[in-house]
Amino acid sequence: MLDMKWIRQNKNAVQKIADWKGITLSLDHLLAVDDRRKNLQQDAEQLRQERNTRSKAIGQLVAQSDSEGARQIKRHVREINEKLAKIDRELAEAQQELEQLMLLVPNAVSPDTPYGRSDADNVLLRQIGQPREADFPLQDHVELGKLHDLMDIPRGVKTAGSRNYYLKGAGVLLHRAVQQLALDLLVSKSYTLLEVPLMVRTDAMYHTAYFPLGQDQTYRLAGSDNWLAGTSEVPLIAYYSNEIIDLREPVKLAAASTCFRSEVGSAGKDVHGLYRVHQFAKVEQVVLCEADPALSDQLLQEITANAEELLQLLELPYQVMAVCTGDMSQKTYKQFDIETWMPSRQAYGETHSSSSLHDFQARRSNIRYRDESGKLRYCYTLNNTAVASPRILIPVLENHQQEDGSIRIPEALQPYMEGREFLVPPQLINGSAHPRD
Repeated sequence: MLDMKWIRQNKNAVQKIADWKGITLSLDHLLAVDDRRKNLQQDAEQLRQERNTRSKAIGQLVAQSDSEGARQIKRHVREINEKLAKIDRELAEAQQELEQLMLLVPNAVSPDTPYGRSDADNVLLRQIGQPREADFPLQDHVELGKLHDLMDIPRGVKTAGSRNYYLKGAGVLLHRAVQQLALDLLVSKSYTLLEVPLMVRTDAMYHTAYFPLGQDQTYRLAGSDNWLAGTSEVPLIAYYSNEIIDLREPVKLAAASTCFRSEVGSAGKDVHGLYRVHQFAKVEQVVLCEADPALSDQLLQEITANAEELLQLLELPYQVMAVCTGDMSQKTYKQFDIETWMPSRQAYGETHSSSSLHDFQARRSNIRYRDESGKLRYCYTLNNTAVASPRILIPVLENHQQEDGSIRIPEALQPYMEGREFLVPPQLINGSAHPRD
């Protein structure tokens, strides 16, 4: 949520950003509601002052035995109270409408954010590694999963509905391995690990700017004020809500959590296999820092580099994209997406995202710090997906498959995979000794 004075000074720019981000919001209407609220507030204050003045006069007239004068003033006070009650009702309605509109106001965007309407307009910043040119037919991750008995999607659908799955055996180990590799990487960079609640209150979703616009993507627990979080960013930011924190050094947090998203509106889109599912695991980075744009930009590069380092450890080709205005969420000031090469799609698919929010979340969450002069200021926040699984298993399986059906395990994952260098199809193991087993 932005400062109203800043919104007024930048009305046209804010309206343009709302339009870019696809948010239905009229800045003219919002400012008109704010004007009405202020006028009603002034009217209410004037009436209260008048009531107080007349109430004092009643006591003076009673002391002077002027009962008729006292009755007339009492009648005026009753009239004032009736007017005040009406104005207070209108003021409460205007305040409520203003608060709802303010929840829709988008964050500003950085000057170097590219303009565009969708992810097709995102701008390539760099490519690392080259897609593999195999001299044999490549199988997709679903086929490899069946071959190696790593997953069971039909039984997942039978049990929990569409876009659900079971991971099995080495598939579970691989799923856990990429998460632990990411956590160990972040710990080596002095991140504090937290085990976070998977259920959060409605306020936490509003304070982190996932509500109101993302409410249809979130599962609610019936009969409660709790929702299943789609990212540990929500509880990590909420950890400091309504607090004044020490930011002499940036606060760096990380969590591995199970996440849930309803994926409303994505029917028929990227639904093959493990790409877009309702339940997944994510290792998230969250950083809180002083309100310094240069520091925030430096940290954005840093958290993006952490995700890139993980992909390099997984020995996967990827590209980094500058996300355009139309592909950014309401809360985002600047964003990079990382897309990893997926042979079955013959394209790069998004696996990571890094965002800088400046003080947008902190204002909503009321997270502040004292600057060098002792003044209270809202902090800046940033976040990044260090790894999300099972989506990351798609490029891991597909890029490292071998002609004989085995899958090479990247060296960095081998310690988490019982020291195995390859996954070998069970039928090859059962049929004869495999040289890679």
